[in-house]
Amino acid sequence: MQEILEYTPILITGTITTIELTLASAVLALIVSFTVGLSRFSRLRVVRVAAVIYLEFFRGTSAIVQMFFMFFVLPLFGVTFPPLVAGILACGLNLGSYGSEVVRSAILSVGRGQHEAALALNYSNYQRFRYVLIPQAIPVMIPTFGNLLIELLKLTAVASLITISDLTFMSQIIRVQTALTLEPFLVILVIYFIIASVLVWFTKLAERKFSKGRHTAAAKEV
Repeated sequence: MQEILEYTPILITGTITTIELTLASAVLALIVSFTVGLSRFSRLRVVRVAAVIYLEFFRGTSAIVQMFFMFFVLPLFGVTFPPLVAGILACGLNLGSYGSEVVRSAILSVGRGQHEAALALNYSNYQRFRYVLIPQAIPVMIPTFGNLLIELLKLTAVASLITISDLTFMSQIIRVQTALTLEPFLVILVIYFIIASVLVWFTKLAERKFSKGRHTAAAKEV
């Protein structure tokens, strides 16, 4: 273990890279989730069809293959991304496809009476989603989004295959240079667990906050 401690600087670098990759991918996935999820409710058929094509493509193909395609294949067509950007795009777009279904199902779970009330108030389509449907759907989305966030963290481990210097990549360097296998992988296992625990705590905090606001609003209505 003393030998592993000598590699603390690169483990810290790998941890920072893993966190950056996870958070940036999460932001992209969140944007994609709402964009595609809400597009499924569009009145324009072409928008709905485009959303379904995106969903089925990214959900139906391997995230690793998508990552390889963005990093190794797109340069053949003159489109080149740095490794970290390719990893963010692949992870974010892949998880965004699953997140879009979370958004869609959460909105569908809002009571029919809420839809009818918004229509009775003569709300536009934008106002109906912005002020009625989405605020009530968010507390339903958060637990599943939390699970997807953990899956995203685990997915970032494969980013080492496109030369991103994350935790997994650094552990491989330590293994090659020290001929140790158990120690470096045990260390990054613990680090991944700590990061995941922080993400779970953050998700539960957000869930309590939004649930409290929901209950408060319901109490005021009564």
